[in-house]
Amino acid sequence: MISLRQILRSSVLALGVLLLPAPIIAGSHKPPAPKDATTYPAVDIHPQELVAVAAEPFETKDKTTFFRVDYLKYGFMPIRIIVTNNGERPISLKDARIDFISANGDKIPAAEPEDIERRTTNIGNTGRTIPLPFPLPPIHEKPKSDEKKINQDFDEFEYGALAVEPHTTRAGFLFYDVRGLGSDPLKGAKLELRELRNSDGKELFYFEIPFDKYLGASTAQ
Repeated sequence: MISLRQILRSSVLALGVLLLPAPIIAGSHKPPAPKDATTYPAVDIHPQELVAVAAEPFETKDKTTFFRVDYLKYGFMPIRIIVTNNGERPISLKDARIDFISANGDKIPAAEPEDIERRTTNIGNTGRTIPLPFPLPPIHEKPKSDEKKINQDFDEFEYGALAVEPHTTRAGFLFYDVRGLGSDPLKGAKLELRELRNSDGKELFYFEIPFDKYLGASTAQ
């Protein structure tokens, strides 16, 4: 489900677009510009509803250089969600549930910043020990945290569009904990989206995006 943090961030960003000049909004870290969802190999297209949802995994270090943190190192895979609405009325993702379903059927919700912060602090980051003259015990400094960088990445890149207007594409990243899913967590896995709604509040048919489509296209290139 789209979190309260995403709702608040979406509102703040919308206000910022109105109030801030373009040079201030623009950041030095930018992912490739998203295209229409129908152009991606891993996509589920609903012709009758005129909506397409695609998923683009960023599963290699070369693809993730614009992030401030190496999420793959800590077992989190960034996946870009692309939603294209070719209809005449907006669709709502306010109540959307977007889960990573592993090949074994494990349902993995998108990670929150604090989930990643805990992992980055606990793995190989014990902090510095400062020795003191005997008999004083040494001072153990708290390990350095990537909290600031993680929050900056979430603020800038996380999927937060609560609505997709007619003839519009919205995109953003969600981060999934794939540690423990083997060397190829995408194989046999899929992304599942539920509770997308039209402007009348009616739920759309759920979207299911197999990552094998993405892997097949990558192998063919």
